[in-house]
Amino acid sequence: MKLTTSPRRWTALTGAGIAAALALTGCSSTPEAEEAPASSITVATNNGDVEVPVEPVRVAALDSTAFETLLAFGIEPVVAPKPLLPSTGFEAWADDAEILDAGSHREPNLEAVSEAAPDLIIGGYRFADYTEDLSKIATTIDIAPGDESEGGYVEGLKAQTLALGKIFDKEEEAEKLVADLEKSTKAAADATNGESVFLASTSVGRVDNAAGRLTRIIEPLDLKDVFAVESGELDETAHHTDQGLAPETVAQANPDWVIVFDRDAATSDEDFTPAQQIFESQAAWAQTTFTTDDQVIYLEPNFYITEGIHAYTRAFDQISAKFAA
Repeated sequence: MKLTTSPRRWTALTGAGIAAALALTGCSSTPEAEEAPASSITVATNNGDVEVPVEPVRVAALDSTAFETLLAFGIEPVVAPKPLLPSTGFEAWADDAEILDAGSHREPNLEAVSEAAPDLIIGGYRFADYTEDLSKIATTIDIAPGDESEGGYVEGLKAQTLALGKIFDKEEEAEKLVADLEKSTKAAADATNGESVFLASTSVGRVDNAAGRLTRIIEPLDLKDVFAVESGELDETAHHTDQGLAPETVAQANPDWVIVFDRDAATSDEDFTPAQQIFESQAAWAQTTFTTDDQVIYLEPNFYITEGIHAYTRAFDQISAKFAA
């Protein structure tokens, strides 16, 4: 199963912007009573401001980048795309028959979403193309991070997390997650010093250039994509092909480091060749710097399917630890 992120325009979301945009609404007061708690808040989303119920009870969780945050907040959805759930850590969601299956973004089951009668739908990312349809079912928000988020994808992760903290009255927990990400990002940035890197993915036994996704990781770091040209566009040799990226092309570029995610590990229900086995079997790479110096970072197996704030925090921890070794 091949997962892709649908292209779309991203509205800039920053931590400061979220804080400003999450103005409380729906408050009322009388001379005889104290001001009542807010029943809703206004959230800045990728599609403009949306009024969202506070602490919604019935939540449709469709955006995979938000899954781990919702789990950490103790939120149990009424419907989720079970084919997109990470293979570990989400067994309770996957096995619970009362949590309906929204299908994947390639074959969505919008009827199941409607049947679940959610108060709030957390859409976006892989489900971004269905925002209009989902909005007819219930209040729908797209606060997923994107490459066009102001400050980049990592800043978008922070904004998403702070927004979810406001919605679910988990602001302290959200701020802690953001602080952890910032600490890990700084440690990784401090550990890097202009080294060249090949951003790779593996699938069905081949290696491809994954700059489209992994550039997000090195944006805040001092690393140079070995297949990037001065204009910032990918070199002709770096494009995906049916055969993958030729091993000789990588050997000739001879990057100092490789950062790789395993697409099959995140998405395949069948036997597959793990990324590490693919890399170690490439005879053309025997004398490369990344091989002789053991400078390959294999991101966690579910990275491709999560890509949320927890996944990025762990990725930066991997990078700082490996560079310091």
